[in-house]
Amino acid sequence: MTQRRVKVFFDGGCRPNPGPVEAAVVVHGRAYLFDDLGHGTSSDAEWLALISALELAQSLNLTGVDLIGDARGVIEQANSALRCGQTAQRHAAAFLALAAKAPPRRVRWIKRAQNLAGIALAARHPR
Repeated sequence: MTQRRVKVFFDGGCRPNPGPVEAAVVVHGRAYLFDDLGHGTSSDAEWLALISALELAQSLNLTGVDLIGDARGVIEQANSALRCGQTAQRHAAAFLALAAKAPPRRVRWIKRAQNLAGIALAARHPR
């Protein structure tokens, strides 16, 4: 029997950049919002969102998840760390240590407009 794939969407942001970091993760249509993730850049925010997504998936006992986000650079670095099993980048090392417990099936990029977590995060800041 094939296990059903679980999509876990993630997105991070900070306003202003650099500034306070926030993140959103969407699993099974439910948005989880994370505030007070410290102070950092938009890159830090994306990494912390990815890490939060994996932590949440693990806390929900989900296995073989697809982590889906719109930060191409972070996704490329995360996949590289998973392939090599090591990294010198601080956030990638934290992600890799967490993935050792229960690795994602894959980490993939999608367009910003398709990212459910990005939509949830943007809804917090109407223009």
